[in-house]
Amino acid sequence: MGSLSKESFSDFLDSLKQAGVAISNERELRERLAEVQRWRFAFATLAANGGPLGIRFEDRTAGANQDKIFSALSQFEFPESLRVRFADSLKAA
Repeated sequence: MGSLSKESFSDFLDSLKQAGVAISNERELRERLAEVQRWRFAFATLAANGGPLGIRFEDRTAGANQDKIFSALSQFEFPESLRVRFADSLKAA
């Protein structure tokens, strides 16, 4: 999952926020991603299961920036399946 990319999780989270994604309990998310070497895998896990920790994602643009969100996930080398699941979860939120 993107192990060759040199970008940091901080750059990735910033790109999501620039695309209009609000992150609840961002501090906890950043702390957990900082603890691991494979932050992409950890992000995927927390995006799917972070609710009990208060980690949630919301599209503040009501879908207007979906292409930017998808692009950020692509730029940071997330697999297609995760891009689709994450975008769908934003619609459901």
